[in-house]
Amino acid sequence: MSIVISDETLQTLQMSESELLAEIAILLFQQDRFTLGQASRFARMNQLQFQRLLASRQISLHYDVAELREDVKSLAAKGWR
Repeated sequence: MSIVISDETLQTLQMSESELLAEIAILLFQQDRFTLGQASRFARMNQLQFQRLLASRQISLHYDVAELREDVKSLAAKGWR
């Protein structure tokens, strides 16, 4: 599914595309609909950047075993040991 947001809408919101993606990712992360990994990918950031963004807004991480497994799987796929 694709959603098209017009430049006019972004101008009305006074946001760039990347800012809007980050806001949506933060919202879904806070609602436990996105894991940290999913939210950072949606926001087109690496996890450290996204964690810093959350910290700048005083939003705590909720990191569980499932997310740890996801991170380990992702690192293994990239050849990390």
